[in-house]
Amino acid sequence: MVSQDRPHAPLDSDQLAAALRPFGESRMLPPAAYTSPEVFAWERRHFFGGGWICVAHAARLPNPGDQLAADTGNGGALLVRGDDGVVRAFANTCRHRGHELLPCGSAATARAIICPYHSWAYSLSGQLRGAPGYRDLAPRDWSLAELPAAEWHGLIFVDVSGGAAGPLPLTGLDPLVAPYEPERLVIAATHRYEAAANWKILTENYQECYHCSTIHPELCSVSPPHSGENYTTSGSWIGGWMSLRDGAETMSLDGHSGGVPLRGLSAEGLRTVAYVGIFPNLLLSLHPDYVMTHLLTPEGPDRTVIECSWAFAPEAASAAGFDPSYAVDFWDLTNRQDWGACESVQRGLASPFARPGPLAPDEDAVYSFVTTVARGYLGERVTERPATFA
Repeated sequence: MVSQDRPHAPLDSDQLAAALRPFGESRMLPPAAYTSPEVFAWERRHFFGGGWICVAHAARLPNPGDQLAADTGNGGALLVRGDDGVVRAFANTCRHRGHELLPCGSAATARAIICPYHSWAYSLSGQLRGAPGYRDLAPRDWSLAELPAAEWHGLIFVDVSGGAAGPLPLTGLDPLVAPYEPERLVIAATHRYEAAANWKILTENYQECYHCSTIHPELCSVSPPHSGENYTTSGSWIGGWMSLRDGAETMSLDGHSGGVPLRGLSAEGLRTVAYVGIFPNLLLSLHPDYVMTHLLTPEGPDRTVIECSWAFAPEAASAAGFDPSYAVDFWDLTNRQDWGACESVQRGLASPFARPGPLAPDEDAVYSFVTTVARGYLGERVTERPATFA
């Protein structure tokens, strides 16, 4: 289904048609998709502002009254856990003069939401409770603008369009993610990165290991770069799995685990690592003993902030002497190798000689992502696309 109220992106339609050819014949997106401020502005409005995006870990809002201001890539959202335990999201703007209710990225705990500018006060459900100097404002007319919000396996998603996206479209992903119990795990480390690269380049890099033997010797020592296969999907997520080498327990610099195996995994799950990209901004890596997330926030056509978190079984995280660095150090090194490559791609695509290239046989998941984006550029909702693997 094509959205009737979504204009096409400002890109050459012939080049988008080339990206949508069958796998093996197609080309990458045109360079302007990664470098144009106009395309980036369109993406902020229609990809990041037109449906569900992941904005935070639910662990950051454990108790009633906890509040967090998150950047959605298209404006701010205020997340609040209510007295009923439900997380709600509101536009991060006071109904009086528009002041932010919390600075973006900051957190608070209080029994009410209070604007720091003129002290307008709202309940945890967003209803206006007090406005100094006013006597007859109707709360129903001046309550906060609520945005659809949903918790999914310990992650919070918000629809910043205000309701156009429908239900969270991740039901088909549940059988893969549920055995890892991400909502049960404990976040033991978080790193913040800034990459001088377009958000799509980061996702494309994540979806293939064609580059692994060139720039990731440490990863290749614990996981064969050509192992595994990709999942056939038909919604808003793309992914695949890779196997561990004999003798390797997990992804770490020496292949050994400093944690414990996740209790819900099968024998197969204990020997594989799954990689899932949830459109548009979440990368989810599922390991035998930890779950890693990359949360992408685009700040420009050539700038992306990445928040990377590592979560472990509570029985491991609470053990005396537990040290998450076995996983963190491995992925910090791997991440920096990736960001360097992605930044070089960004610089190369800015060349006047850059042209859309072909896709290798190992880049079928990249093809799925690229066709998702191309269909979105043409006005189609990405959660309604057909399966695109060859």
